[in-house]
Amino acid sequence: MTQKTIQNEIRLEGTGLHTGKYTKVNIKPAEINHGIKFVRIDQQDAKAISADITQVTRTERSTTIGPPDASVSTIEHLMASLYGLGITNLLIEIDGPELPIFDGSAHTYIEAVHAAGIVDQELYIDVFEVQEPFQYYHEATDTEFSVLPADHLEITSMIDFNSKVLGMQYAQLKGIENFEQELGRARTFVFFKEIERLYDNNLIKGGDLDNSIVIVEQEVTDEQLERLAIKLNRPKLAIDSTGILNSTALRYENEPARHKLMDFLGDLSLLGKPIKAKISVTKPGHAANVAFTKILKEKYIKQRKLKGKPIYDPTKEPIYDLEGIKKLLPHRYPFLLIDKIIDLMDNGAVGIKNITGNEAFFQGHFPGNPVMPGVLQIEAAAQVGGIFVLNQVEDPENYNTYFLKINDVKFKRIVRPGDTLIIKVELLSPIRRGLCHMGATLYVGDHLVSEGTLVAQVAKAE
Repeated sequence: MTQKTIQNEIRLEGTGLHTGKYTKVNIKPAEINHGIKFVRIDQQDAKAISADITQVTRTERSTTIGPPDASVSTIEHLMASLYGLGITNLLIEIDGPELPIFDGSAHTYIEAVHAAGIVDQELYIDVFEVQEPFQYYHEATDTEFSVLPADHLEITSMIDFNSKVLGMQYAQLKGIENFEQELGRARTFVFFKEIERLYDNNLIKGGDLDNSIVIVEQEVTDEQLERLAIKLNRPKLAIDSTGILNSTALRYENEPARHKLMDFLGDLSLLGKPIKAKISVTKPGHAANVAFTKILKEKYIKQRKLKGKPIYDPTKEPIYDLEGIKKLLPHRYPFLLIDKIIDLMDNGAVGIKNITGNEAFFQGHFPGNPVMPGVLQIEAAAQVGGIFVLNQVEDPENYNTYFLKINDVKFKRIVRPGDTLIIKVELLSPIRRGLCHMGATLYVGDHLVSEGTLVAQVAKAE
């Protein structure tokens, strides 16, 4: 999947749902690796705000990013549109605090992007592929998320407002390529009983029957309808037989559920990466969506750090056990620092060192606080590299490997007795004239403990 931007600038304007303020929006193409960024051009020296989950500052009835004096709110419909169309690089200028609501769906944004043209950029984008199942429960909103590995994005959501009009509704997105058709025209909705409270709390000031579905569950007096008609600048309001106020036909039978799923996708887009996973969510909402996406961000960062980490199954037969290693390497106790080789690739090898309390170096490093010396971790990596290199010659028993250079070494965590070191070395360039340039990474569990680059020479033993 490549990064994408738009070919031509987009100019839009309209009223914000909550603030009621009229704003103009300029959506501009951006270069590779720019990301999606917003900037308030009505604020002097305002800095661009990355569309990232770490920038979320409010989640009441919409998603807001950025500091209080230069924030941008109700970004979820635009962000869902960009995510659904694969757009990754844009600069979005806005002269007010809130994006326009238009008809309450993502449709206007989708049409604008298509009209501007989508441009494929040369660089690939990193995709977060969920590797193991997990669940998350957001206690404050009673929202549950369940995540499974998958080869594409699939989302199933359920809403339940204990509503006799809505009932329990489900929506599903099978593949992001179906976003436009399945979710793009689903409008926002609100319950009649909430409207006055929201108005009194400076929300939905731009709400209108042209951009919202109003659901009526209880008996409503003529006085209440007249009062609301004034606030909505309507001459008259009526309730149809389905419990919808002044309803036009629903665009989907389960339009509220689809809109909630669209909102979830907009919040999920703040992960900043496409995701491959099967996600089920019950009762999604912005606060829970944002909390969940923060969990995903943590998992993505952890997974990225461990990208390429070998999988060690101690029940599988090694390629070389300790005696096999001794036939290749001249090292012996106390300087033989690998116990087995579990993988040999075309460009590297993986070895294992089980750290016990009987290691000779623990006698002096340090009494009462045993720590494996970093230099010996690198020596262990060099021995794994030696096994790999010696497998490239016909008579390995007649060769030795010698260090020439060690660069960019970093020690990140302490290694202690009881730890199992997983040691991976990979060629960074082809072997030439007996010189090997290798990268080494050493892990304990899911933690990277040390890394560096090594240069060694293969030479005949004297």
